[in-house]
Order: sequence, then C-alpha cells, then structure tokens
Amino acid sequence: MLLGVYLSDFLSHYRAGAIITSTLAGSAALSFWLGTRGDRIGRRRAHVGLSIVMAGAMSVFAFTRSFPALLAAAFTGTIAAAVLEAGPFVALEQAMLPHTVTDQTRNRAFGRYTAVAAIIGSVGALAAGGPDVIRNAIPGAPSTQRWFLLPAALALISAVVATGLSSAVEAPAGEERKPLQKSRKIVAKLSALFALDGLGGGFVVPTLIVYYFRQKFGASEAMLGLVFFGVGLLQSGSFLVAARLADRFGLVNTMVFTHLPSNLLLAAIPLAPNEGVAIALLLSRFALSQMDVPARQSYVVAVVDPEERTAAAMFTNTSRAAAQAASPGITGPAVSAAGPGIPFVLGAGLKIIYDVLLYRQFRALRTPEEEARANK
Repeated sequence: MLLGVYLSDFLSHYRAGAIITSTLAGSAALSFWLGTRGDRIGRRRAHVGLSIVMAGAMSVFAFTRSFPALLAAAFTGTIAAAVLEAGPFVALEQAMLPHTVTDQTRNRAFGRYTAVAAIIGSVGALAAGGPDVIRNAIPGAPSTQRWFLLPAALALISAVVATGLSSAVEAPAGEERKPLQKSRKIVAKLSALFALDGLGGGFVVPTLIVYYFRQKFGASEAMLGLVFFGVGLLQSGSFLVAARLADRFGLVNTMVFTHLPSNLLLAAIPLAPNEGVAIALLLSRFALSQMDVPARQSYVVAVVDPEERTAAAMFTNTSRAAAQAASPGITGPAVSAAGPGIPFVLGAGLKIIYDVLLYRQFRALRTPEEEARANK
C-alpha cells in the first residue's frame, strides 16, 4: 500500500504504471530463474538472498526520487505490487510446503499459510497509514518516502529467520535436477490459464487500487490503511474457509465458484456513487476473491509428480506474474482514454473468462485425495 501512496503523490499515470510494471516484470524474471536454479542453490539460501536484495531495493525507494533508479530497484522482483498470489517469495514457499505435510492435510496447510500471510499483510497496510497520522500529530515528522526503511529492516530480519529453517524444506536428493516431464502438459495448460487470470489481476493489484481511490475520492493514507487492514482480515478468514470447502467440494469447484461472484463485485466498483459504497464493494469482493489462492497453490502441487513440484510451482507463478506485468503499463493510457474505473472492468472481464475456461479444462482432473474419496 505504501508504494501506491508514494507513487500517487509525485508521479504521472504513465510513470506510476511503468514502476508497477517493473515490479511485476522483475518478479516474473526472478521466479523463472528460481524455477530452474532454485533447488541447486538451496531453498533456504535462495530465501535469504531474496530478503537481502529486497532490503536494498526498499532502501533505494527511501532515499531517491530518481525515476531510473526507482525503475531499476523495482525490477529486482522483490518489491511486491501484490501479495499472496505471485512473486519469488511465494513461489519458493509454495514449493517448500508440500514436503512437510501429507496429502490429507495439504489443503488446510495452504489455508493456514495464506491466512498468516494475509494477517501480516493487513498489519503492514495499517502501518502504511502511519506516516499520515504521525505527520498530522508531529510537524516535521519524516516523509512517506523515509518509511520505506521499515520494510527494508524487516527484510533483513526475514533473512536471519530464513537461515533457521529446517532442512525438511529442501528438495529431496536428486529432485532438483529433474525437469518437467510427465507433468509438462498439465503445467502448460495451468500456466496459460493462470496467465489470463494474472493479466486480469494486474489491472487491480493493491497498488493500483490505492492509486484509484486517491485519484477518484481523495482517500487519505490513514483511511486506506484501515481499508486494507480490513481486507487482510477478511482474506485471512476466507483462506481458512476455502480449505474446508476444498476438502468438501474439491479444489477446482472452490476456485471457480468463489471467484466468479467476486469478479462481478469488482466490476461494480466504478459504478459506486461515493467512497463509502466503493469501499463496501471492495471489501465484499476481497471476502471472496482470494479463496482460490490456497486452493490453486494446493492444486498445482497435487496434480504433478512430487519430483516436479518445484518447477511446477515456479512456472505457474511465473506465467501469472509475467502476464500481470503487462497490465499496469496498459492502465495509464486506458485511464486517460476511458476514465479511472476502466481497470476494474477490464480486470473483472478477463477473470470471468478465466473462471469459465478453468472449469471446462480441469473439473475432471482430481487430486489423489479427491480421487480416493470418489472411489469410496
């Protein structure tokens, strides 16, 4: 959220879109590289390295407004324009998790993982409203820009914590050298579909939502911090519910039938007559829209062979991130031509197409535990 506030304060539509595109493009490139090299480096070591790079990139944002420098820092791939769904950290952790749980507990493990991430993210969003509150209370307090030093410090703490991860998160001996073979067609289809969803999602990443509310309604940093704190809490609860729905109705059904209504709510946001209604629609949308995240992550690692999980996780996430990277660059011209609400309509439309295609292509492909329940 802090990135959206910062960009809206001093950059044009085009330059803000370019910065956000750079974050997504860098994330896609780094995820792709980790998909082919990550296990050779070691998952713990890769996580430590990513955290250190993130600390450096955040420090650049804290000390300069040079557009080329910001563009380069954004391209490190470690500054997230969105959370939970894509990026090198998520892809790496998604590859780690299934090796520490059973098929029967995998869905709930991914539900807890994403719930914890959402709670921490909501606390971060609430904190992002802090600079505005503090400046109102204390004249001369540091500007919004200097607050990027806080996530830089947290990234360094993350690096220290990652060094203490169990060896259980590493790939089994020999697994890291096996490319996608048997699962190649499945991963290719999923990657194409996730790319379509990512393209739609790129129009409405949190940074662009913040930008929209600042431009359309003049929303304050403190208000937006509260809104995204609420978003995080709603997401956290929805992730836990999604895991239970997946156990009962299947992962694909959970992904599709929670995602479709959320996209209708997304398309309605530009029609809101005032800030209050727009916020209500946004919160309602997020109460449903992210239920597919733990379901999608669990599905990817369940329908491929165990030795291909790392590559599958990385490539599906990379396709999503690469497609997302295209959207913000389109947003600036689209907003100039059709108004600030057009990204919500474009994003919702693409996501609805994704839902329909996903259901048609994969409703018959069950995970091992779903197959076992069906045969009882």
